Formats: sequence, C-alpha cells, structure tokens
Amino acid sequence: MNRWIGSSGKVIVAMSIVGSSVVAGKLVVQSFPIFLANELRFLVAAIILIPLWIKIEGFSTLNRKELVAIFLQALLGVFLFNLLMLHGLSKTTAMEAGIITGTLPVCTAFLSYFILKEKLTRNMGISILLAVVGAILMNIANHSTTNHFSTSLLGNLFILGAVFCESLFIIIGKLISYRMSALTVSTMVSLFGVILFFPFAVAESRYFEFKEISAAEWGLVLYFGIVVTVIAFLLMQQGLAVISASWAGVLTSLLPISSMILSSILLDEKITNLQVCGFFLIIAAIYLLSKQKGIEN
Repeated sequence: MNRWIGSSGKVIVAMSIVGSSVVAGKLVVQSFPIFLANELRFLVAAIILIPLWIKIEGFSTLNRKELVAIFLQALLGVFLFNLLMLHGLSKTTAMEAGIITGTLPVCTAFLSYFILKEKLTRNMGISILLAVVGAILMNIANHSTTNHFSTSLLGNLFILGAVFCESLFIIIGKLISYRMSALTVSTMVSLFGVILFFPFAVAESRYFEFKEISAAEWGLVLYFGIVVTVIAFLLMQQGLAVISASWAGVLTSLLPISSMILSSILLDEKITNLQVCGFFLIIAAIYLLSKQKGIEN
C-alpha cells in the first residue's frame, strides 16, 4: 500500500508540474512560436537525459516492438496532442475546449477497460464522474460569461482527438512500464519529440529573431525542458509502473488546480466560485477512490 501511495504521489506531483506549464506556456508563446518552443523544450530534455541514461543504464537494448511503442507514445501524447489542441483552439471557443478536455478521466478509464482490462467499480465510476465535472468547471470558469457556443464541429473534433491522444499516452505508458525503466522511456520520448518537431521548428526559426529573446525568456524554455519534461515525465512513468491507468486518469484532473493557483499568484487572475466548486469535486473524487480496496496493481 505504501508503494501505491508513493507512486500516486509521483503522479500528483507530475500533474502539478504539468499544470504549472499552462501558466509558463502563456508566457512562452508570447516570445516563441509554438513548434519552435516545443523543439527547444525537448532538445533541452534530450541533452540532459541522454548522458544520464548512458551513465546509469548504458545503451539499453530495445527491440523493434519497444521502440515502436515509445515512438507511438511520443507521437500521440507529445506531437499530435499539441498539434490537435493548437488547431482545435483556433477553431472553437475556450469554453467548449474546456468541457471536452475535462473528459480526459472518462476517456482514460474507457480505454483502460477495453485495452488493459482494468475493472471499473462503482467507486471508480463515481470518482470519474466527480473528477470530470470538477475539471470541466475549472476549465470553463474563466469563460463563464461566454453565452454562445461556436459552430465549428471540426474544432471540437480536434480537441476530442487531443484528449484521445493523451489518454493513449497514459495507456501506452502503463503497458511499457513493465518492460522498460522510466529513464529509458523518458529519454526516448524526448528524443522522438526532438525529431517530430524538428521540421516545423526549422520552418518557424527562419524568420525568428533569437537575439531579441531575454534571459528570463530563455529561463522559461529551460523550465519546460528540465522540470516539465524531464522531471514530470520521469515521475509520471514511475507512477504508472505501480498504479492503474484509470487511477492515473483521475489524477490528471489535478492539472487545472495547480494551473489555477499559479495563475492567481503569477498572472493576477481571479479565482472564481466555479473553480472553487470544481476544486472540491476533484478532491472528493480522489478521496473516494483512495478509500477503495484493491486498486493497487
């Protein structure tokens, strides 16, 4: 049980870090094009992880199936997630995007049931429902004054595709956690991230003035590379080695909480009543599920 608690804690910290990237991302995109920012992020991560990987594990021998699995994880959860989310947000409202991204715990649980054959108990169902409602409330809180919905079905489908990709990222991470270390997976995902974003980053960098970037802005890139990518990836993969993918899906609902707190502190954004309600629903979901027996793998 102690191992399960520790692994859950690692995923919670990872989600909190990813939540902080929402705030940092708002600042980064003011200075860097999106694909270039992601390329630099994974380049920093790869520069750190590859020597560490070689020193600790040597050149781990990965067979073709394992390489394909890690590539799919990078393609879905790193590249396509960013691509679909970017295009989706350009074609739909923030409110609709918030509602759809709030369904991540349900999507993850659904795929876990069919792909990993994880059991869905009553407590799990109630917890997922609470987490989804809480996440939706927190995601749409800043846009609660919006009274209209967009007519772009395509934009909403892009956002739904991004959620599906993120769920598959968690599922694949669970599948390969039995055979590969968190360091190996994180290193290879970062390396594939560099490769996937490279052609788009080169195109954007042709007209980008690097000399105008300040030290603080480069610091944000380092934060993304070291903290959001290296540390969060390692913690997430270590956690998935123990906890179920369904439980990890519920813990993803913590992401908007850290985003809300940091937005309030760093960006002077007000915390709304909807966000407070969403916060308590998410906490209730996590508490209810943590009391369930038999959720440790």
